[in-house]
Amino acid sequence: MADPPLAPDRALAEFDRQNSPWGLLERYASGRIAHFLSRQILTVAGAWSLFWLASPLHGLIAMALALFGEAIDCLTLRRVAPWRAAGQDIDRVRAVTAFTAWLQALTIGLCVLLAQVWAPSGAASFFALAFLTGAAINAGLVMPFHRAAATLRLSVYAATCAVFLIVELLSAPQVAAKHGFDLLGAVMLAYMVKVFLTYVTRYHRRAQSERRELLLGAKALSTANRELEESQREARQLSLVARHANDSVVISKPDHGILWVNDAFTRTTGYSLQEALGKSPGRLLNGPGTDMAVSARIGTEIRKGRPYRTEILNYTKSGQEIWIETNLVPLLDDAGATDVVIAIERNITETKDHARQLAEAKRRAEEAARAKAAFLATMSHEIRTPMNGIIGMANLLAESALDDRHKANVETIRDSAEALLKIINDILDYSRLEANKLTVVQEPFALAACLRSATQLLRPQALDKGLTLDICHDTALPETVTGDAGRLRQIVLNLIGNAIKFTDTGGVTMRVSARPDGPAHHRIEITVRDTGIGIPPDRAARIFDQFEQADADITRKYGGTGLGLAISRHLARGMGGDLVLLTTEPGRHGACFKLTLRLGCGEAMPSDAGAEEVRPPDLAGRSLLVADDNATNRTLIARFLSDAGLQLRFVKDGRAAVEACLDQPPDMVLMDMSMPELDGIAATRAIRAAPIAQPQIIALTANAFASDKAACLAAGMNDFLAKPVRKAELLRALARAAAMGKTLGPSGAHRVSGDPTAKEAPNWTSPPESGTTSGRSTPSSGP
Repeated sequence: MADPPLAPDRALAEFDRQNSPWGLLERYASGRIAHFLSRQILTVAGAWSLFWLASPLHGLIAMALALFGEAIDCLTLRRVAPWRAAGQDIDRVRAVTAFTAWLQALTIGLCVLLAQVWAPSGAASFFALAFLTGAAINAGLVMPFHRAAATLRLSVYAATCAVFLIVELLSAPQVAAKHGFDLLGAVMLAYMVKVFLTYVTRYHRRAQSERRELLLGAKALSTANRELEESQREARQLSLVARHANDSVVISKPDHGILWVNDAFTRTTGYSLQEALGKSPGRLLNGPGTDMAVSARIGTEIRKGRPYRTEILNYTKSGQEIWIETNLVPLLDDAGATDVVIAIERNITETKDHARQLAEAKRRAEEAARAKAAFLATMSHEIRTPMNGIIGMANLLAESALDDRHKANVETIRDSAEALLKIINDILDYSRLEANKLTVVQEPFALAACLRSATQLLRPQALDKGLTLDICHDTALPETVTGDAGRLRQIVLNLIGNAIKFTDTGGVTMRVSARPDGPAHHRIEITVRDTGIGIPPDRAARIFDQFEQADADITRKYGGTGLGLAISRHLARGMGGDLVLLTTEPGRHGACFKLTLRLGCGEAMPSDAGAEEVRPPDLAGRSLLVADDNATNRTLIARFLSDAGLQLRFVKDGRAAVEACLDQPPDMVLMDMSMPELDGIAATRAIRAAPIAQPQIIALTANAFASDKAACLAAGMNDFLAKPVRKAELLRALARAAAMGKTLGPSGAHRVSGDPTAKEAPNWTSPPESGTTSGRSTPSSGP
């Protein structure tokens, strides 16, 4: 019956255990105990000889002495296994068993010497030598198991033989030939014992080594058999997997073509195994659209014996194009050359089609986004251009002497134009928000001044509706913070503007508080509460969605795009805060919005930081070239600057602007971006490249995107004004240009008109202490 798979392992482990230091010692002990009786045959024979040849008493004494030594030795050897189990040190156990072996050999030696004394003169010589020879052979047989015990026994027996011969020689009256023969006999016996024991020891060592080699071979054979069985089992499993896999499996030789294909290959390509046998995979599957460079690379990698993964266009038996992802693994022979190639191939035609569809969809989406951006830019430009004329002319009319009825008409025109401009700005901001291009900047600004400027802009609207506009500080505000003042002003204007728009009676209250938020930031909280129509609870969750208002009736009654709150929340979150609608207390009318911002700490600004003197700029004698293709815009600028003392020239296109600068360089240029012949960007580059005294160039354009401003500054313009432009903004920009002379550089970050901060409102007092109220507007108060 065959051994179980682990039998060789167990046999080798048992062999190593038996031949370990403890194993040899235990085998020595068990062998001595097991052969106790067989050893006593020699003892009994010697004692019996003395019993009959000398005297019975002498025989009994010799037997008792020999048995005493054997008993001590065997009783000690019985303790070896318990000592091992108890964890005794093996060197100590060896020493004890070696001592008992020496004691046992000493009793045998005494028996031999007593036999010499008790036997007639010379009669026991041969008996003694023979007995010692047998004892020495018996002692030497355990040499491989307990060398110390065997060595001590042999030493005792050698000493006994020497004492025996010396005593015999000394007891004889004279040296006789017998003594010489006894000595030679003893030497010959000792030599034979040595030869015998050497042979036995070497044979034992060789036998043990050969047995271990056999066990190792048996273990290796068993392992190989198991691995072979496992390999066969894996081969059967892999064969089943390859045969029934969804991916094609192709086995081929470089010089002999295809050896085997699975069913998936047939399903994918239409070629059966018989049709594919012996044919090159490339010649079988390549076609007109196959990339021959990829096919050549496959051949190169196979010849080099390197795995290769790629995608290639193949053709089915019917001529249909299929994209294949192939993973080729060469198997090398003993010489390192490619012997067999295994290819795993997957049909990725659908994946390729899907990728093409996604790429096409992405291209169309990008085209749509570009078209949308171009449309918005075009519409912005086309709407802002006439708006510039409408608002500008309305402002000029408002400055003229009109009766009350005509003034009211002019105000209606201005308000309508401003409302339309706000809608345009909301749409542009929303388009930037969708494209993640609505950015915030980090620069120091005066928080109180920013909030004052926002509320002052809307105070006239509150007065016109008979509403109060209260601004309260719950805590003292930091003088300077770091953030985006323009975006904060935009949010506050939207919140207060909405509150005024949707409130008919009562008023609007804005409360502001600040607290430290770490060592370098402030947490600013602004709440805007009104007494207006409020927001129904079922619409509160959607009020921040794009194009959302409380309901359709509100849109019809109050107007608006429904983008303001969505844009404001996005800006608030971009500034490390949020904008939320608070729950209104039961029985209380209106709505309450809470704005939280995380603004950095800023260094104290000079008291007049950012404030420009409100006085007419000194532009007398300066020359200004205006390049604009719109006649209304040219007329408006001429009216705005009629009393500024400027030397004005007008051109209708960019090429004429360049020629005018080359002919007579002006001090300043107002440059439109979109003009015939040559646009403003190209005209600016041409002027900057000309060897003339360089003028200060200010963009005045209806293209109001941040990218437009960046393009203008990159082309060499010094400032940027977006249409519709106010007279005050235009005069300030010209004053800056005049002050800077020929060295004016790009204006500060996030400045369109160049005005970095809002102006102080005349009816806003200095920043109040906690709990005070300032800036209260009532129907009877002044603007």
